[in-house]
Parts: sequence; C-alpha cells; structure tokens
Amino acid sequence: MSAEIPIYDPELLKKYNLGERHETLKGDESLCVRPLYMSDYNRGFLELLGELTEVGNISEEQFQEQFEFMKNSHGTYYCTVIIDTIKDRVVGASTLLMERKFIRGCALRARLEDVVVSPNYRGKQLGKCIVEILTNLGRALGAYKMTLDCKDSMTPFYESLGYAKEPGNSNTLSIRYAAASKPEPKL
Repeated sequence: MSAEIPIYDPELLKKYNLGERHETLKGDESLCVRPLYMSDYNRGFLELLGELTEVGNISEEQFQEQFEFMKNSHGTYYCTVIIDTIKDRVVGASTLLMERKFIRGCALRARLEDVVVSPNYRGKQLGKCIVEILTNLGRALGAYKMTLDCKDSMTPFYESLGYAKEPGNSNTLSIRYAAASKPEPKL
C-alpha cells in the first residue's frame, strides 16, 4: 500500500480554521476533510472522479507519478478530499488550482475543479462543504479571484455559495483533441 503522503501540508487547513471545523462535518464524526494522500488510490479516489468524467485505466504507478508531479508543483495543486473514516473511502473531492499571473502585480488566480460527491453521500451538504473550504483556502492563499466552470444545471448551486456569472464572460469555450498524449520532453 502507498504511503500516507499528503499532496499539500495538512496544517494549511488548520492554520486557516478550515476542514474539521466546517458546520457540515460537526454532525458526522466519521467524515473528515484533508489533503489527498498518495494512498487514496486505494480508497476509491479515481472511481469517485469517474462520477464526473472518463478517468481511464490508471495504474497505481501512474497515479503516484502524477501525484508527485502535482505535489512538487510549488503550491499549485490543492487536491482535497472528504473521507469516510469508518469505511476508509474517499466520498467527496475537489481541487483548488492556484495560477500565477503576470497581471495585477504578479497576482494569484484560483480555479475550482473536479467537485464531486459519491452518490451514496449526496444530500448531506458535502459538496457545499468542500466548495466553501476550497473557496476560503483560495482567499487565504492570496488569490485575487476564483473561477470555475460548471454545467448549466449546477449554476444555481454555485450561485447559492456566492459565485456569479461575469457579464460578457459567462461562457466557457474549449477544444478537445482526438487523443491525449504526454508531451515530449524538450531537450
């Protein structure tokens, strides 16, 4: 089994009074919020992400390689999970990305990605919990703004948490490539 290595320092959640102090978690002692651990590969993390989109067949070695890259990306990735400690399973997850910009005096912009809750745990306010925690973490880390993309049906949920459409900028456009591949290293 993989080691209990966190993707970011768990003390950040304590430093900013996030995580275990969230109202949603006070009613259920079996749930805890923490950074993604390398060992969460074996706790159903990828299966949970499969509730959002295609994940693919990722080996534990591939997971560990990606985890190490993200961990060593100097404060860019804050993958955060909700764990059912009794079942030892990941039941909720999201990622906060901190993007370094040249604009606004070399400011930080935050992005909320991959918000997901296990179907068996929906209706318990866990989505709200993890979004609020990561929104507050982005603010605490100094972001000048935080953005997200979501399906039209999810817009009211995010608006209820303080997010708003930006006038003239409420659409997200993308291009999908036929097959994703790892970029060749530049020599």
